[in-house]
Amino acid sequence: MPEAFQLYLDQMFNQEVAQTLLKEGHNVIRASEIGQARANDKEILDRAISENRILITLDQHFGDWVVLPLSYHPGVIRLKINPTTSKNILELLVPFLGAAHKSLFGPEKRDTGPNNTYFWDTNYE
Repeated sequence: MPEAFQLYLDQMFNQEVAQTLLKEGHNVIRASEIGQARANDKEILDRAISENRILITLDQHFGDWVVLPLSYHPGVIRLKINPTTSKNILELLVPFLGAAHKSLFGPEKRDTGPNNTYFWDTNYE
């Protein structure tokens, strides 16, 4: 069985995406459901970090190494999908999470990427 991840979905993800990931066995929180519908990026990332959750986002600037505190976050998955539909998001994200291993994320993963952090960027266009 694939590993379950603790996920924090950024504001732009709808209930369908969250429900599908929950059915896949992941522990999912949506920013828009916990009072962060209008939160800024720092607040979103701080919440994901404080709850030790992998942030899933469509925001391009989360791919900017200047924005991310690379030495201390559990992981960021930045999706680049066009068109941005729930169907396209799930067609990419569900198989990725199903194949991913927890060793790709978190503070124990210190041997890849700038500042010893792992970053996964997808391009589905």
